Amino acid sequence: MNVRSLAHFLSLADHLHYGQASVACNISISALSRSIRQLEEEVGVRLFDRDNRAVALTHKGQKFLQYAKTATQQWRVICNELKDDHDDLQGEISLYCSVTASHSILFDLLNRFRPDYPGIEIKLHTGDPELAIGRVVAGHEEIAIAALPDTPPRGVIFSALTESPLVFISAKESDRSMPRLYAGNKQQWADIPMILSEGGIARTRVNKWFRDMGVSPRIYAQVAGNEAIVSMVSLGLGVGVVPKIVLDNSLLADKINIIDVHPKLAPYNVGLVVLKRNLDNPLVSAFWQIGATGS
Repeated sequence: MNVRSLAHFLSLADHLHYGQASVACNISISALSRSIRQLEEEVGVRLFDRDNRAVALTHKGQKFLQYAKTATQQWRVICNELKDDHDDLQGEISLYCSVTASHSILFDLLNRFRPDYPGIEIKLHTGDPELAIGRVVAGHEEIAIAALPDTPPRGVIFSALTESPLVFISAKESDRSMPRLYAGNKQQWADIPMILSEGGIARTRVNKWFRDMGVSPRIYAQVAGNEAIVSMVSLGLGVGVVPKIVLDNSLLADKINIIDVHPKLAPYNVGLVVLKRNLDNPLVSAFWQIGATGS
């Protein structure tokens, strides 16, 4: 077994598609398939279930995945510790963030990171921001840009980058008569269709907000991803709740109004999230320090 075989395994486990994984590894599909078969022979178990339509990790493959990630990370750590010049760091780190964060936050971080560490490659995945911390805890990513929850998971540390208000929004053409929310407006708000996140920090805070007001919200849609909430609200389908940073970076911002509600929701504290033990990896530590010096 060697590090290259583990890299091939990790790529196929990530893509679950031989064609995509072979492109990522810069090898042919047949070479990738041969590498995976040899790895399975070495460990003595089948790591993937595969047929003409799909590829999936076996139960034992899931266990091996954690080993492969840890072994690969430790290999990178020792290789970089053996280098004399810290500026010669080489390798790859995986990062997760929302599309909005990639435009509004990651762009600046990379502009400061790349000149100092040209040998470190960023493997970026984007998606629902509410999944960010979970992906770091599960080991799918080494670092993420995420909102700080009220109770962070054990072993997770956070470095603040920016703060964003959490705001109620509606389509411009539909909210001209929308008053401020006071206790006397309960019935009106109970009738408003709401477009909310499926879960996460925003949903938790909105649920508490409605509970404190004694209102049972009328849920029109539950959405994964704040950008989709803005899109649905712009069509006049209901009132949504998103971090203002999402609205500021949306192409639909001119179609949206922020509703002046009272009491206001607690703001988002957005920053870098990492497992404390991952900072032993000098590549992760280098990116972390760039974020910390800019906060």
